[in-house]
Amino acid sequence: MSTYPVQAAATPDLTGRVAVTPWWLVLLEGIAGLVLGLLLLTNTARTLFTLALFLGIYWFITGLLDLVMMFIDRRHWGWKLLSGVVGIIAGLIVLRDPLWAAALIPTTLVWLLGAAGVVIGAIGIFRAFTGGGWAIGILGLLSAAIGIFLLLHALVTAVILIYTVAIIAIIGGAISIVSSFFLLGRESRGPADAVVSETAPYQP
Repeated sequence: MSTYPVQAAATPDLTGRVAVTPWWLVLLEGIAGLVLGLLLLTNTARTLFTLALFLGIYWFITGLLDLVMMFIDRRHWGWKLLSGVVGIIAGLIVLRDPLWAAALIPTTLVWLLGAAGVVIGAIGIFRAFTGGGWAIGILGLLSAAIGIFLLLHALVTAVILIYTVAIIAIIGGAISIVSSFFLLGRESRGPADAVVSETAPYQP
């Protein structure tokens, strides 16, 4: 019986030796989501103010970058000009009064969701009357009713939306933290398995 070394496979396997996302990045994402969710629950006003401030800075910087890229790459320069100008204006508006923006952004999101619900519901009702079936009509009525409720109770819904996002962030952050330790365990077991497979005797 000869003992030729067996080379380790280069393709990824179930041990997690080749990971698309590093475990530490998943851990950081989980910690960030957990902290953000807890801050939204415990200190909602100040957290929204800070998020609106960062959002304004982000919009302003991306708007400037779009204008710079318009001169570097002339392709689709019209869209780059439009997105750059809109980003700069939106960033300046938010940075000028971040407290107002912190209160307006969740409400605006609720208005958009409500308007989308009404439009989708109207399309469903129209399809029902043009032969689409009664099921589409019922779904259209339900969507329109939800949209009207959101439009009529935008402030209350915005508060509920904020706390819902906070709870989702906490749950998602906790899951990401636990997943990162599973990824770390798989990465640590990978080299040990590779050493065992390389030193195993060859069986003809």
